[in-house]
Amino acid sequence: MTRQHTPISYVSGISDTPLKGQTIGDCFDETVARFADRDALISLHQDLRYTWRELQAAVDQAARALLALGVKKNDRVAIWSPNCAEWTITQFATAKIGAILVNINPSYRTHELEYALKQSAASTLVLQGRFKGSDYVATLAELVPEIREGGPGTFKSAKLPELERVVCLDADRALTGMFSWPSMLAHADEVSAEHLAEVQATLQFDDPINIQYTSGTTGAPKGATLSHHNILNNGFFVARTMALTEHDRMVIPVPLYHCFGMVMGNLGCVTHGATMIYPGDGFDPEATLRAVSDEKATTLYGVPTMFIAELEHPEFEQFDLSSLRTGIMAGSICPIEVMRKVIERMNMKDVTICYGMTETSPVSFQTQTDAPLEKRVTTVGTIHPHLEVKLVSPETGAAVARGETGELCTRGYSVMLGYWNNEEATAKAIDSAGWMHTGDLATMDEEGYVAIVGRIKDMIIRGGENIYPREIEDFLYTHEAISDVQVIGVPDEKYGEEVMAWVKLADGQELTADELKAFCKGKIAHYKVPRYVKFVDEFPMTVTGKIQKFKMREEATHELGLE
Repeated sequence: MTRQHTPISYVSGISDTPLKGQTIGDCFDETVARFADRDALISLHQDLRYTWRELQAAVDQAARALLALGVKKNDRVAIWSPNCAEWTITQFATAKIGAILVNINPSYRTHELEYALKQSAASTLVLQGRFKGSDYVATLAELVPEIREGGPGTFKSAKLPELERVVCLDADRALTGMFSWPSMLAHADEVSAEHLAEVQATLQFDDPINIQYTSGTTGAPKGATLSHHNILNNGFFVARTMALTEHDRMVIPVPLYHCFGMVMGNLGCVTHGATMIYPGDGFDPEATLRAVSDEKATTLYGVPTMFIAELEHPEFEQFDLSSLRTGIMAGSICPIEVMRKVIERMNMKDVTICYGMTETSPVSFQTQTDAPLEKRVTTVGTIHPHLEVKLVSPETGAAVARGETGELCTRGYSVMLGYWNNEEATAKAIDSAGWMHTGDLATMDEEGYVAIVGRIKDMIIRGGENIYPREIEDFLYTHEAISDVQVIGVPDEKYGEEVMAWVKLADGQELTADELKAFCKGKIAHYKVPRYVKFVDEFPMTVTGKIQKFKMREEATHELGLE
């Protein structure tokens, strides 16, 4: 008797377009050669415009300056700044010399900044002077007081001994131990264009070129280490799925420190010769709409909350969005009505949805531009070219049948090299067969469309930011009044989820919710600070002593009236 065959949840992305076997710097130079006088980068809030030829001159100058200051291949160069032209110039300058760019979240405070710089052993930090409520220079000086004395690059930090040089993008805010951006560039003349070309020629496309910190359930953030091959190809295929060409103009209001900005945005444009347009240093709905209207943009990126803010802007009707054609909505599933409005009122007929994670460079699923509306709002699309995905039972590890729920696992060129300096965490994430275990629960239908249905672990997604409760719990444990703490996500109309802390106080201690929030301020990113605080004597537990966070969520949702 033959066994009845039930299709399993496995797909592989076939393509007649090969992967790019080149470094980011070489691809960049190829694009410059093809489209030298077309617009490459427009940073509206800085009033800066570059053609591809001009951008290449700026990138090469920064690359030569970094070499002159002693930055070498595999050195870690951290960047702590909101969106600006210098961010992108630094991205491509480091790629040309083989230095590994370490993305620092602009919302990071002292605690998180120190960890990222120390864990990556960064030799160089490029930072903005200030942004919103953050004084980056003062924060760094708190960690490295030695930077207030001596000349640029002469300080020796007790806390961060590997840090050798700091470059401040705001020349007026640079301390004596810092280079300003112009004073760094002045060193470019010490290195010839020929020497830069020689260095660039030694690089291999499998070399690590980027570290992005992603919080882990074990508390400390982990540095996903990505190669030229990882992110160049992912940016290329994301943009190709939108049918991008050199005639497209892309407005990028999403942060560059994240894969959405620097890979799907910058590298998507560079691989196709399209124009990168930054409407502001941080997201502002009016600035974004004005950028689309004034620059005749064809492409717009954002998380659903950004599109909602744009659609609800009181001046929305005054902006001409007729040039828009496509774009990406990612970060969380989009409500069907919002998607309809984006297509009809913003003219984004070919808008696509993406799914992925930093560890997979990031995208593994994307809706096609001609996908039915229902598929664009209920699924994350179909598999990307040259990748494999299977859904497995979290209990047994076996592939599940189509239609059944399983953990999504990805294999292929996009899987990271590993977590920086963390073999144990890497081995837990990538199995012996090369599958990256995402921790996301999903279903796959007969056509290969995938829907994300939940998370194995209790990650909170607030406005597109991934927040891991353990990291906040570990920080709150440092407060002397707290005996135990559990952090959960509760529903929120604006952000999707908000952070809530359940706190058990130590005997004889007193603490208010406002005091707890004040304790967090300036130490952890603002979006991780609990919005809700509940003081308890005990937590719901199983008989074996495991905390039942799902019960906490149910109880809190009811008590706070968030159903």
